[in-house]
Amino acid sequence: MNSIVSASGIETRPGEAEEVVRLKDVRRKFGVTAALDGVSLSVKKGEILGIIGRSGAGKSTLIRCLNGLERADSGEIVIEGRNIAGLAEQELQPLRRRIGMIFQHFNLLSAKTVEENVALPLKIEGVAKAERLKRAQELLELVGLSDKARAYPSSLSGGQKQRVGIARALAARPALLLSDEATSALDPETTRSILALLKDINRKLGLTILLITHEMEVVRSIADRVAVIDAGRIVEEGQVWSIFGDPQAAITKSLLGGIRPQLPAHIAARLSQKGGTEAILSVDLSGPEAQGALFADLSAALPHSFRLVHGGIDHIQNQPVARFFIAVPARNPALAEKVEQFLKARSARVEVLGYDTDHD
Repeated sequence: MNSIVSASGIETRPGEAEEVVRLKDVRRKFGVTAALDGVSLSVKKGEILGIIGRSGAGKSTLIRCLNGLERADSGEIVIEGRNIAGLAEQELQPLRRRIGMIFQHFNLLSAKTVEENVALPLKIEGVAKAERLKRAQELLELVGLSDKARAYPSSLSGGQKQRVGIARALAARPALLLSDEATSALDPETTRSILALLKDINRKLGLTILLITHEMEVVRSIADRVAVIDAGRIVEEGQVWSIFGDPQAAITKSLLGGIRPQLPAHIAARLSQKGGTEAILSVDLSGPEAQGALFADLSAALPHSFRLVHGGIDHIQNQPVARFFIAVPARNPALAEKVEQFLKARSARVEVLGYDTDHD
């Protein structure tokens, strides 16, 4: 396969040039514990990728390996076409300037003004004062804080502090923005405003963003794709609407529990694996099938074959995603089987959750 040599002298394979980040079989152990256990993924230019997992899943180690603060034991970590694994600290410095970072607790310097905090990365680089202050003013306008340039962090709200953090992360015109639980310390309303800002920056600047989070709602709001990490491994990856509509891994289903329709607890509590008067089925659909006349068609084909228990339709990335729970009379196993076959023939994912032991 022919390679391409860019103006910077970096050699890449065809199709690789659009990748800002590429990880291949990255491993990192602490003692006998594998924090990263063969992680492979990529992030394309202008994309927002959400990496989600529980505490201890490996998210923090992954982000520290990406910015060179942690060294992988093995594997490739390629940033803008260059494998950073094994680079000396001096070689990492210019690469780090291509990576912006925003943090959960803002990490602003209390003794410096907002303007000085934003300009700090440029000061460290040796950029002239007039030029770095001009850049700071541009970025404060971008994040909606041009009137706070001379204020100190102590006078700002949490959301304003995070906006300053975002402006500072953009100061050196990075190719990649890393967000490490950047909204976890914020209230829901402020979180929505920060996510809207990140999406706006992504759209205006074409900036590639990698979000590390444990909040599915964050991923749902702005990410293009999501990767689910568990015990140091990527267990599921894909477009957000697809993963939300049809999660495969148990951890993904658990993380989605708070924002996907769930069987009401009082019904779930009385389910058994045999007996009962009704079989309770979960029905998942995504894409065009989620907006069709599925249940009307089912009623016409098999009258009196089911009742709707719970559920609803959401829209993610402009795609309909639906989840419903239906009850099917258990006294006629053949009928329940026909209902299941009918739904599956129309691209629904169907699971028999159990049998309701208390419904008349």
